[in-house]
Amino acid sequence: MRKFLTAFLIYGLPLPLLLYSLTVGPSQGLHFADYWDWGRAALAGNVDESSTKLFMINNIIENVRLPRVLLTFIIGAGLASSGGALQGIFRNPLVDPYVLGISSGSAFGAALAIAFPFININLAAFALGIVSVILTYSFAFSNKSASIVAVILSGMIVSGIFTASLTVVQYISDPYKLQAIVQWTMGNLHHASWDKLNTAALPVGAGIGGMCLMRWRLNLLALGEEEAKAVGVNPTADKAILVCLATLTTSTSVAAAGVISMYGLFIPHLTRMLVGPDNRRAMPANIFFGGSFLVIIDNFSRSLMEFEIPIGIFTMLLGAPFFLFLMKKSKINWV
Repeated sequence: MRKFLTAFLIYGLPLPLLLYSLTVGPSQGLHFADYWDWGRAALAGNVDESSTKLFMINNIIENVRLPRVLLTFIIGAGLASSGGALQGIFRNPLVDPYVLGISSGSAFGAALAIAFPFININLAAFALGIVSVILTYSFAFSNKSASIVAVILSGMIVSGIFTASLTVVQYISDPYKLQAIVQWTMGNLHHASWDKLNTAALPVGAGIGGMCLMRWRLNLLALGEEEAKAVGVNPTADKAILVCLATLTTSTSVAAAGVISMYGLFIPHLTRMLVGPDNRRAMPANIFFGGSFLVIIDNFSRSLMEFEIPIGIFTMLLGAPFFLFLMKKSKINWV
C-alpha cells in the first residue's frame, strides 16, 4: 500500500495537479463550474467569441496560466534533478546549485542582461554559471586534488563574490531596471509566457535528460573515485559532464524565473525519503515530484493573498520549516 501511495504521489499526481492549477488564480467572478463548462466546450471545439465568458476563460488559460504552469513544472524538475545530481557527485547532503556558486553566478549574468539589454540573458546566465564552477574548482584544488569541504567552502566564497557583484549591478542600474532586477532576484513567475517557455524548455529538457541517462553512474560516483575506477568508469569525466548538465539546467531556470532559494537542496532529500538513495529511482522521482511540488508552491504564491508572493520567498519560508519538520519526524540521515 505504501509503495502504491508513493508511486501515485510521484508519478500520478502531476497530471491532475497541472489541470487543477489551470483554475487557480485571481480572476474575479469565475467558479469551478465555469472551468468545467469551458473544458467541455474546448473538447467539443465550441469555444468562440459568441460566448464571452468561455472565450475569456480560454484566453486566460491559454495565454496566462498554461505557459506559467508548464514553465513552473520544468523549472521545479530541473532544480530538483540538479540538486540531486550534485549531492550524488559530491556525496554530501549540503551541496546544491547555490552552494557551488552556480545560482549566484547565473543570477549575476542574468542581472547584467537585464541592466544591459544587448546581452542575451540565457547565454549570460550559462556563461557566468560555468565561470562560477571553474572558479570554485580552481580555489578548491590543492596538490592536484580537491576535498569535499574545500569545494563547498570555495563555492560559498564564489557565491559571495557574485552576490556582491549583483549588488553592484543593482546600484548602478536606473530605477526601472533596478525594480525588475530586485523582483527577479526574489524568484518570480508572473512574467511567464510562451516565449519564456519555448526558450527554457530545450536547455532544461536537455540537462534533465542527460542527468537522467547518467543516473546509474551517479550510484558509482557515490561509492568514491577508487571504486568507480575499479568498474571501468572515468569519475573525472563523468563529474565534469554532470556538473555541466546541472549548470545548464540551473542557469536556464535562473534566467527564466530568478533565484528560487533552497529548492535544489531540500527536494532531493524528500525524494530519497520516498524512494530511497538509489539514483536510478531517485532521479526520475526528482523530476516528477520536484516539478509538482513547485507547482503547488506557485499555486499558493499567486492565490493565498490578494497580491502575489514571489515564489523564491515562498520556497524559503515554506521549504525550510517543512524540511526541518520532516527531518526531525523521520530522523533522516544521509545514506
